[in-house]
Amino acid sequence: MDTKISDFGIAKLVGMDQTHCSTSRLVGTLGYMAQEYAMAGHFSVKSDVFSFGMILLEIVSGQKNISFHHSG
Repeated sequence: MDTKISDFGIAKLVGMDQTHCSTSRLVGTLGYMAQEYAMAGHFSVKSDVFSFGMILLEIVSGQKNISFHHSG
């Protein structure tokens, strides 16, 4: 089985001369989105870095991301 990491690339929407951007339409998987993107629709290249970091933490720790899991 070949593993493939995908669902990144939100920062492609940011132009080369821009450092950040805003959107009213969220794209991505909850739990892997940077908070500023999930809550307010603001994203940048750092948003993709955050998402990739969440994947790496899952791989290294062997635990699933449950940051958006609410109990009760």
